[in-house]
Amino acid sequence: QTTWHEQEHRWETMVPRAMLFAMVALALTTGIAAANDKHLVKDTVTVGNGEYDASLFIVIPCVFSMLFAVYLYWRVSLISIEKRDGADQVCFDELKMCHETVKTGAGAFLWAEYTVCAVFTVVFGAIILVMTARLPDPNMPGEVIWDWKFGGLTLASFIVGSFTSIVSGYIGMTVAVYANARTTISAKKDGEAGWRESFNCAFRAGGVMGFSLCSISLVILYLLCIIYKEILTDKGETDYKKLFECVAGYGLGGSSIAMFGRVGGGIFTKAADVGADLSGKVIGVGDGKKLDEDSPYNPGVIADNVGDNVGDVAGMGSDLFGSFGEASCAAMLIGSASIAIEEGGWSALVFPLFISSAGIIVCLLVSFIATDLMPVVKEEDIETALKIQLFVTSLGMTVALFFISTIVLPAQMDIQGVAQPVTPLCLYACACAGLWGGCAIGFITEYYTSHSYQPVRDVARAAETGAATNIIYGLALGYQSAIIPVCIISVIIFLSVKFAGMYGVAVAALGMLSTLSTCLAIDVYGPISDNAGGIAEMCEMDASVRDKTDALDAAGNTTAAIGKGFAIGSAALVSLALIGAFITRCSNSMAKSQKLDEQGVDLMSAIVFSFLIFGANIPYWFSALTMKSVGLAANEMVREVGRQWAEIPGLRDTASMSFEERAAKRAAGQTLAKPDYARCIEISTNASLREMIAPAALVILSPILTGSFWGVEAVVGLLAGALSSSVQLAISMSNTGGAWDNSKKFCEKGGLNGWFMFRTGDGTDMSEEDFKKAAAQYNGDSCLVVPGSKPATASKPQGQSQAGGPMMMVPGWTPASMPPHSASTMPMMAPGQAFGYPSYSVQVPQSGRPKGYVSSQMVMGGRFGTEEEMCEVVVAGADFGNAVEAPSFKDWISKLATTDPERYRKIMEGDEGVKTVDGRTCVYAGKKSAVHASCVVGDTVGDPFKDTSGPALNIVMKLMAIISVVFADFFMSINSGNGIFISGEIMTM
Repeated sequence: QTTWHEQEHRWETMVPRAMLFAMVALALTTGIAAANDKHLVKDTVTVGNGEYDASLFIVIPCVFSMLFAVYLYWRVSLISIEKRDGADQVCFDELKMCHETVKTGAGAFLWAEYTVCAVFTVVFGAIILVMTARLPDPNMPGEVIWDWKFGGLTLASFIVGSFTSIVSGYIGMTVAVYANARTTISAKKDGEAGWRESFNCAFRAGGVMGFSLCSISLVILYLLCIIYKEILTDKGETDYKKLFECVAGYGLGGSSIAMFGRVGGGIFTKAADVGADLSGKVIGVGDGKKLDEDSPYNPGVIADNVGDNVGDVAGMGSDLFGSFGEASCAAMLIGSASIAIEEGGWSALVFPLFISSAGIIVCLLVSFIATDLMPVVKEEDIETALKIQLFVTSLGMTVALFFISTIVLPAQMDIQGVAQPVTPLCLYACACAGLWGGCAIGFITEYYTSHSYQPVRDVARAAETGAATNIIYGLALGYQSAIIPVCIISVIIFLSVKFAGMYGVAVAALGMLSTLSTCLAIDVYGPISDNAGGIAEMCEMDASVRDKTDALDAAGNTTAAIGKGFAIGSAALVSLALIGAFITRCSNSMAKSQKLDEQGVDLMSAIVFSFLIFGANIPYWFSALTMKSVGLAANEMVREVGRQWAEIPGLRDTASMSFEERAAKRAAGQTLAKPDYARCIEISTNASLREMIAPAALVILSPILTGSFWGVEAVVGLLAGALSSSVQLAISMSNTGGAWDNSKKFCEKGGLNGWFMFRTGDGTDMSEEDFKKAAAQYNGDSCLVVPGSKPATASKPQGQSQAGGPMMMVPGWTPASMPPHSASTMPMMAPGQAFGYPSYSVQVPQSGRPKGYVSSQMVMGGRFGTEEEMCEVVVAGADFGNAVEAPSFKDWISKLATTDPERYRKIMEGDEGVKTVDGRTCVYAGKKSAVHASCVVGDTVGDPFKDTSGPALNIVMKLMAIISVVFADFFMSINSGNGIFISGEIMTM
């Protein structure tokens, strides 16, 4: 008989295999059906024979994707947050409390935000109904007609898009909150199981959002097109231009809600994050002590964790849903203007949706790589697994795009703005340019924001002279990081326009978004891991748990940078495609000699150039509003924390205790004071709802007022200016903030230790150049020597241990030359006869770690600290049958805070140096040091850069463009598109 766990394991392996085979069969079936239709049954628009193939290839993958999302959710739900045998009851009680508080806070914020969104949808929907029903009379130039059916259909698609965006955000928030505590629990397991299960939990939860969002948004958009096709078909003829003009409201609804989600969620999360971070630094807990951001006694910490879900997950989900909807609507609208595409049938018209459907299939087929085929078993595997997942998905999509393009599209197409006929291979090239251009932008973004590479390390090392230089370096990095991505976007645009006009640009945008399911899974994985680490810190779990969640979060930050690169690049292409759709739609109401899609827009026209400059100012105006909002809300948060520490009895005292002291009081049955988390959540909620109105109004009203008063030419200039500056600003702000964030993490990992010289002033200091050269070889926590250890014996003769065992000296050995845990001789002192101290070594057994040596910390002998202090590693006297703990500098400095607070303060503030393994004296630059404080300032300044203003700029350029597309006919109905002030140069028909 099999146990329940064995049966469960069988189901866990059988279900992925069954779904994999089903998806392969589906891909083959739909491909064969489409090929047969292509070559045997000619599509015609009037009969609509291509509708069967389109429905088969679009709807069925969406159904499988939804089922797969349910399966992933089930896998996550198998992890229980109830207490397990042998676990600490207090720890699990704290975990459940944190989980429930975050869940309640996130739900309360989204309810409040979506209430505002519902009111906006009703009010703005009424405006859409009236303004889109007003159309220019095609038969009588300068006259107006009212088409309430057209206005009503546009309104309906706007409402559907708004609702879908809300659902997308809510699904993301729900699954992220559901998985955060379960990821923490999974990380409690020892060894490979802890790494594997905690990673899989976070990644699968991200997959729930990725696959559910893509499938729901795609199937709803397609069903909307099918319904509108039936409504707008008269006597067998369908007005496809009007159909896709009405459907454009779907993209407007999604982007409008995304604006509130990104701005409101961004203000919430960064107000909480900045407020929680500043609280302990500005107010403190007494005796000069500072409080960690994730301390359970920081009242703002729960609000910070809530913000990760409502901003980084719900807001991001709505944002990327908006990108998908807008790119699809723009492509179908521009494509409907091509007679060849229209004659190619329904499948050719909805070719943009085929790209997204193929993306779902490919993402699903390769989704098991990171969790099953290449499971994570150690820290180094995390980033590798995520990158391979993304790369293989892009590779598979490259193959799928070829078959989709050649099967679905007509052999030749005449597209406006392209002199020669466009072939399917031209559009395939456009899609691939977008796909791989997005990958390139993503990995370049990673290079500038990951502390694995030199740029971020340079920013971190700039903190040696204070926060000011750290900030200056970070700003410079952000500006520099925009150069290559902007060049890549420019090349994509050039090739796409040359090959297929604005239709090619829209296809390139969809190519970049074709791996959206995988990108979303990776993006959501990051905030879940971040939340899991925060919960582990709040529950004061073992350091090993936080080590795992920190590693997961660090990899999430790296892949999030890649995701932001994708988002910015796709937003730029989507915005340009929408500008093309706007010009196409306006040209339908213009005289032949005046059509903008044929004659082009005169850049040197007074009205165009004036609004080009004004449009370039919009992103800066928007960023000023959002960043100031974060500052105001963070100030309010800090004041609230100060009030709580002053008014809640015992809170400051409890916060100032060590973990051991609090554990002892809990063991004695004492109740510790707790902050009022709910009040901080309320502050962030109210601030975000209040402050998001002005930025949203700026973006929404700018194109409407410009088109109404100054005409469509002014709108083109406005959109072009906003696009050009938004791209540069979004990249630089996101990368600047990311660099500051990861420079802080690099400092906390000990990466700056050994780099900064402590000047003794006794004439023995090295030159700065020689010091840096030595630091390049000896740096990090492992290069620091623990002072104050009492030597076990006098120096022993080389080659013999105290216990009489043989020892071997390795000439020319350096710590960097020895791989950890390998079968080799590992010396236990600096190879520095130059420093006058003897060297010892210990033979490492083939089986693994050296006897008498624990961890990869290299601790070497040498004089340091006061004149009387001397340290020698106790290896010679060790019993090689039992491992002996080597002293760790991190452990020593942590204990020093209790045993000798004054010396601890001097080391942290840089008033006392610490020795390195090669005999240098350096300034301590680890966590809570003065250098770390400078890095924290940069990170705090960068929070609204990378998580509020920067990401929201994606929506600025998209939302302004989609509003212009939806209201294009209304603008054309006002003095033939010249506006109320008759500022344009468009002649009547």
